[in-house]
Amino acid sequence: MDQTPPPPAPFEGFACFSVYAAGLAFNRVYKRLLDRFGLTYPQYLVLVALRGTSGRTVGELGDALFLDSNTLTPMLKRMETTGLVARNRDSVDQRVVRVSLTEQGAQVAQELTCIPHDVTVASGMTPEALSALEASLNVLTQHLRNSA
Repeated sequence: MDQTPPPPAPFEGFACFSVYAAGLAFNRVYKRLLDRFGLTYPQYLVLVALRGTSGRTVGELGDALFLDSNTLTPMLKRMETTGLVARNRDSVDQRVVRVSLTEQGAQVAQELTCIPHDVTVASGMTPEALSALEASLNVLTQHLRNSA
C-alpha cells in the first residue's frame, strides 16, 4: 500500500478562498429559500433594508448594500415593476430618489422574517456561533475596506 500522504488542498491557508466558498454556499441556500418569493438575494436585502427604514435614498441603500447606483437602479426598477417598491423624487431635492416599500412589498418583507432562522438551520451552527462569525467577518470587512 502507498503510504504517501495526500497533497495539501490547493487553497489551504487562503482565508479569501474560504470566505469566497462560504459566500457561494450561502448563495445556494438563499436561492433555494428565496425562489418561492421570486426574489434574488440582492432584492431580499433591499426589502430587509427598507423594512427597517422605508423611504431611504438610492444612495443610502447603495451604501448599506455595498452596491453602486448603476447596479442598484436597474434592480430597483425591476422591483418597482413587480410592485414591491415605489421610487419617488425627494420633495426638497428633486435630484434625490427615495425608495419605499409598497403595501405588497411590506407584506413580502414581513413574510421574509423566517429566512434568517432557515439559514441558521441550514448552516448547522448555533445562533451564537453564527453571530460570532458575523462579528469577525464585519471586522475583517472593515479592515479590508480601509486598506483599499
